[in-house]
Amino acid sequence: MKKHLTVLSALVAASVALAGCGGGSGDSGAAAQPANPADLKAEITYGVWGQNVDAAAKQVVADFNKTYPNVKVNVQISPYKDYWTKLQTQASSKTQPDVFWMNGPNFQLYAANKKLAPLTGLVDNKKIDPANYPKALDTLYTYEGVRYGVPKDYDTIAVFYNKKLFAEAGVAEPKSDWTVEQFTQAAKDIRAKLKAKDVFGVTATLVDGGQQTYYDTIAAAGGEIISADGKKSGFDSPEAIRGLQVWTDLIAADAMPTLAQDADTPALNRFTSGRAAMLWTGSWDTKLIAESPLAADVAVAPLPQDKKQATVIHGLANVVSADTKNKAAAEAFLTYVSSNEAAVTFSKLSGVISAYKDTQESFLKVLPGADLKVFLDGAENYAVPYPVSKNSAAWGKFEPQLLPDAFSGAKPVGEVAKAMADAMNKALEKE
Repeated sequence: MKKHLTVLSALVAASVALAGCGGGSGDSGAAAQPANPADLKAEITYGVWGQNVDAAAKQVVADFNKTYPNVKVNVQISPYKDYWTKLQTQASSKTQPDVFWMNGPNFQLYAANKKLAPLTGLVDNKKIDPANYPKALDTLYTYEGVRYGVPKDYDTIAVFYNKKLFAEAGVAEPKSDWTVEQFTQAAKDIRAKLKAKDVFGVTATLVDGGQQTYYDTIAAAGGEIISADGKKSGFDSPEAIRGLQVWTDLIAADAMPTLAQDADTPALNRFTSGRAAMLWTGSWDTKLIAESPLAADVAVAPLPQDKKQATVIHGLANVVSADTKNKAAAEAFLTYVSSNEAAVTFSKLSGVISAYKDTQESFLKVLPGADLKVFLDGAENYAVPYPVSKNSAAWGKFEPQLLPDAFSGAKPVGEVAKAMADAMNKALEKE
């Protein structure tokens, strides 16, 4: 699910708003738990986002209540686009959910402003073992040497495609070593053959969709969004411009919907309704595709290679609010949602790739007939980190403001890329 992980503009002012609302106690010790879990009585909230998380979250709560029958957990599900605005407001008034989801782009902002409870005590008491999760994700949720989040799941990017439409257009299905040029040509050829049926060659989310589109093509072209030290934009490099140009050219060739068409019919909906042969997206969409009418016709291919092969990797974490008034219950619930059992439940019912070691088998069964191992192979062999800084929102807001002019052809890609880099660098200078 979308970890989709673009940063909302609502958090641009969050560093100011949060800084003024104070922090938690800073206590890194775990709360005392009763000898008998049934003696723990409390009511807590669990904040999550997404379209396909309801069943999984409810089941995880039900399973938790088998051990903690007197801890009521109220699940708060928000649309992704509303989640961060809502969380910012809650953080300012110290009413955040007791336990909630956090992503990489926003993590440092909340950790730096003391809105997350340290998990040191749970680790020291062996309630949580960091070795059970990918090291890169464990590191992502550590700030100034203190661990604040437990990885829940991760996602990589690939290309879902409709085998029936490929056959109808007379275009060969993708191979594991295909190139960006072959991908682009396939999209053009399919559109040419099936335009009368209003079928596009490919669809993807470009606005607020860097993770599942241009971040990948920029990385594959040898570029970067942000320097390794987090101090400089890479948007104006020749490699980044090359990566952005891929999407501009697809739209210009009518092989991909325009931004206006995409706003009218979102990429996932267009693909699952049979009006696009390919969908370049993240593993979070797997469950929704599996539940669509064309599931039997869908296969998945790795992202095409340019100068190299690359996919952005990112993962969510469960965190505890520094302002929770029910620390013992919140930590008990965090411990359970960080377990092997909960990982399998979330993976099976919501179609995510679990971050808990050796629990990815459920994900591989979400869409029978499709080689979903492509997503796992990407994570292991050619993944690049999701680009973040201390206040990612401060520069992330410029992507949906500026890049559409490049994708639509309103301005040259190089000109827009330079404007993006300039705006981003000014924001980074203030961190």
